[in-house]
Amino acid sequence: MEQTGIFAQSTYTIDDLQLFQDCDHGALAPLLANCAILRLADGELLEDSARARLFIVLSGALAVSADVEAGAGDGVASRILPGESAGEQAVLDDSANLSAMAAVGSTELLVIDAELVWTLIDKSGGLARNLLRMLSFRVRAANAQLRRGQKLGEFYRKMSMNDGLTGLYNRTWLADMLPKMVATAQRAGTPLSLLMIDLDHFKTFNDTHGHLTGDDALRAAAGVVGVALRPSDFAVRYGGEEMMVLLPETSELLAVMVAERLVARMRETMIFPDMRQPLPHITASVGVAVLAEGMDDLGLIAAADAALYRAKNGGRDQVAL
Repeated sequence: MEQTGIFAQSTYTIDDLQLFQDCDHGALAPLLANCAILRLADGELLEDSARARLFIVLSGALAVSADVEAGAGDGVASRILPGESAGEQAVLDDSANLSAMAAVGSTELLVIDAELVWTLIDKSGGLARNLLRMLSFRVRAANAQLRRGQKLGEFYRKMSMNDGLTGLYNRTWLADMLPKMVATAQRAGTPLSLLMIDLDHFKTFNDTHGHLTGDDALRAAAGVVGVALRPSDFAVRYGGEEMMVLLPETSELLAVMVAERLVARMRETMIFPDMRQPLPHITASVGVAVLAEGMDDLGLIAAADAALYRAKNGGRDQVAL
């Protein structure tokens, strides 16, 4: 890092700097004459960035990373280009600059101490307006970045709750939501039914037609389940070829009707609508369970699983309670 104090003799003028646009340059330029110029090599860190100072880029650029260790390449929030500045917040609240700043290419910086910044503000209303405008822009940019981060976080949260193959909810979602649904039903005294669905002889189907066709079959089955449900119902890929349907406020009689409708529609499902190759229709066995008094979420799943076992032992392609 090389430091000089020759701003008055440099090739840069006050007109090039955003902070001083539309200001009385004649009154302000003499105050800047003794400000230091720092010269940084590419990648060199601004070592004294912990002090409350304003840094104006004359050439090159600064990469600014908020709240990261010096030298870290990740988390770069922005680049400060020629004519722009960094460190305004630190100057205004007289606090340490928490941003790690490093040169991008050979970089020259005009350094203005905090005391001089306040003197300049007192001298020029135009400079104060420019500073407020620049800070407003920074706040807007930070808010936009935060909103993008929130949307991205929500996107990944949703992704983590859905099965990538079928689009149904996954077991992570189930582990979070089923206990809440059970507690709500127990508290309100309303029925909660659960359907456990298993595609019949799916291992044989996969071995015969290949796993890619098996994936097509799973997607087709998930489509049947999704279309058959009400907006208040929830479908989950429980694992492998097993799926689960949660039916809030649904009695045993109505749950059996839903299950029988699913079994019937599954028989009619074609893996390839244009029938490019003759594949057997997929069928499903369904176990139905209804939440009993004092039963928890694991008990409800166990009851549905036991019912599914009876449906499979009874010849498959059917519903059992």
